[in-house]
Amino acid sequence: MMFDRETQVVDCRCGMGLGKGGGLAQRGTLSEAGRSDVVAIAMSPGQRHITKPVCEITYGMRKENIQVSVLVLYSGTGIPDSGLRTGSFVMSPMEKAQIEMHKLAVIHLGNIRDHVVRKAREILSQANIPAIIVSQIPVDFEDFAEAGVKTRLVMPKDENIQTKGIVMDMVNGVTRGDSCPRDKLNLIVKDVKSTLDQLEDHKGVA
Repeated sequence: MMFDRETQVVDCRCGMGLGKGGGLAQRGTLSEAGRSDVVAIAMSPGQRHITKPVCEITYGMRKENIQVSVLVLYSGTGIPDSGLRTGSFVMSPMEKAQIEMHKLAVIHLGNIRDHVVRKAREILSQANIPAIIVSQIPVDFEDFAEAGVKTRLVMPKDENIQTKGIVMDMVNGVTRGDSCPRDKLNLIVKDVKSTLDQLEDHKGVA
């Protein structure tokens, strides 16, 4: 039997979906694709962290034959050592290992510039992986480099580098809780494909 698209197998998640998350799994779950190419990372769902766009982003990538897993971070309580003035964020060693199983991370964040930059920095300080940042608020390479995050176009000074991973690209204007606009989805897919191609070329040279 012939199919017009590449078949993908995704492991069943271990928790029930949350209504506010658009049916996305509960916190602390990984839906793993058959091939470890891309992992879409969502913050733990809650009143402010509505993860709906991640479902559409994931579907859009799979539609373009990109193998993508989905990791919903467990997070934690209290204020961790990541420099956030409000809110909380932590990442477990297991989540770090799950992220590093993949070639590329797509990290969905929100609408507070300080939180977007610092949460991305916290993830990439632990996980050695190239990443594409998807956020509601506009951010640029300079914002990340200023905070010690390695980026494709702008690097922090050597003494200020705080990450193992690197920001390859970013797509802004994806609102939490709303549908992902078609043009933004196209940008994400384009950036993901371009980065995977670059990684493959670099691997071939190495």
